[in-house]
Amino acid sequence: MYFTDQGQTGLQDPTGRLYRLRVDGRLELLLNNIPSPNGLVLNKAENALFLAVTRANQIWRITLLPDGSITKVGAWVQMSGGSGPDGLAIDEHDNIAACHVGFGAVWLFSPLGEPMLRINSPVGILTTNCAYGGPDNRTLYITESKSGSILTARMPVPGRAMFSHEA
Repeated sequence: MYFTDQGQTGLQDPTGRLYRLRVDGRLELLLNNIPSPNGLVLNKAENALFLAVTRANQIWRITLLPDGSITKVGAWVQMSGGSGPDGLAIDEHDNIAACHVGFGAVWLFSPLGEPMLRINSPVGILTTNCAYGGPDNRTLYITESKSGSILTARMPVPGRAMFSHEA
């Protein structure tokens, strides 16, 4: 399991962290000195982790090696305006939906980082989190935190299952 410790970090204090909790209970610090780490997703091959770095207004790509170590961390998408990317979700084709808080939109980026789709919030600019669901997993649920609304958008590709329901 991967998770972030955002705290009150930003460009003035880039001390946010990315952790991994292994199945055997070991907790590993993978990255520190991140200006506001936030949402994250793994690609389908599980050899890359995408991390919303809110205060830098970027999404980082973190290459995961077979032994679990990381390499070649870099900015994958540079956004502009708003406060930066927040929640992320991924679909079956490795396209990444990124909530752009302060901008009032959710962007869909291809696996190469090109913008493919922009979904505008009709109620406010604080689009903070998103997740795929619905009967065919093609509904993107989006939170807009200022109004307290849950928005929905039909997506062209189903979201990737986060876990298996098999026992």
